[in-house]
Amino acid sequence: MDGPDPFRLDADTPFLADHAAQSLMAALEDAGHQALFVGGCVRNAVMGLPASDVDISTNAVPQAVMDIADTAGWKAIPTGIEHGTVTVVVDDTPFEVTTFRRDVATDGRRAVVAFSSDIAEDAARRDFTMNALYADRFGTVHDPLDGLPDALARRVRFIQDPHQRIREDYLRILRFFRFSAFYATEDAGWNADTLDAIAAHLDGLETLSPERIGAEMLKLLAAPNPVGAVTIMDQIGVLQRVLPGASITLIGPFVYLEQCVGLAPDPICRLAALGGVDVQDRLRLSRKEQRKLADVQEHGMTQFGPKAMGHLLGATVGMGSVLLRAAIENKPLTAQVRQQVEAGAGAVFPISASDLPEMSGPALGQRLKALKQDWLASDLTKSKHDLLST
Repeated sequence: MDGPDPFRLDADTPFLADHAAQSLMAALEDAGHQALFVGGCVRNAVMGLPASDVDISTNAVPQAVMDIADTAGWKAIPTGIEHGTVTVVVDDTPFEVTTFRRDVATDGRRAVVAFSSDIAEDAARRDFTMNALYADRFGTVHDPLDGLPDALARRVRFIQDPHQRIREDYLRILRFFRFSAFYATEDAGWNADTLDAIAAHLDGLETLSPERIGAEMLKLLAAPNPVGAVTIMDQIGVLQRVLPGASITLIGPFVYLEQCVGLAPDPICRLAALGGVDVQDRLRLSRKEQRKLADVQEHGMTQFGPKAMGHLLGATVGMGSVLLRAAIENKPLTAQVRQQVEAGAGAVFPISASDLPEMSGPALGQRLKALKQDWLASDLTKSKHDLLST
């Protein structure tokens, strides 16, 4: 008896219609190798979501990939050749081409791999079933580990034994919550066995570098609505392991207010709502990120109006501070507040030294500073005449 028809991606899926991608896939196949699109691009296509990176998996070893690229006149860069990855540039478009692999040894942070010719072995070393989907150049989906039903149901599930997958790389704990925030349906619930497995391996988070934790946390906080994921992280002890002192009290109101004013997610501003101890060091934030975080938190505790916030901090950081204060005070906001912050960001203080010809030196500086404070306190409503009359 014939089995069910294979699942096929829509013909207008961007990477299926891309000439450069198709040329590379065809060249690999013409040389006698298997070539499949893999990972995020296939997962997102199955879910009807846009995909950014287009990765290719093959049974060709890296040197064979480079030889095929050279024959076709394409640039081949051995970006991760020891791990089986070659970047091939076709028509100015880079593609990461990685040989099928299997894990030889893992230590919770990195893996020793060997090349494989078996797609099932390659799939088994990935993290979640929805990421172990492959598609040929005609759009037929290959699903060696039954991940297709999970992707269609928006269900994030570890491949096979979650304990083993987590022990292979403890960052997968944070990746689980990030993927849940982006891809899981809000009413799907949380699998108790999966959460138990995560809770059993919290100590492994201590082995991860701040850079890896920070990058993953900021990706998580960039999700359209990370509140559910962050709440579960807090309940089972993950959040305090990676961000001691953080509190989920404000993150829900903060995200809700973002949505009320039509603001795109900003992970650093959301991080300001979470708080925590030694956040800069624990997440290894850049200096720019540190300054932004400090500004949002500091000015979120002041009473300046939205225009003044925008003038002091710029539109993005100013808006973050306005949102944080509203979340703290449990006050509503309307979309109009964005216009006020943006107007403030473009406003110019109406007083200059030439308006105070009778003053000079430190006295002039102090007077200008006082006048600006008065202007900011009025939320930029006082005119030059009003200010000079005080």
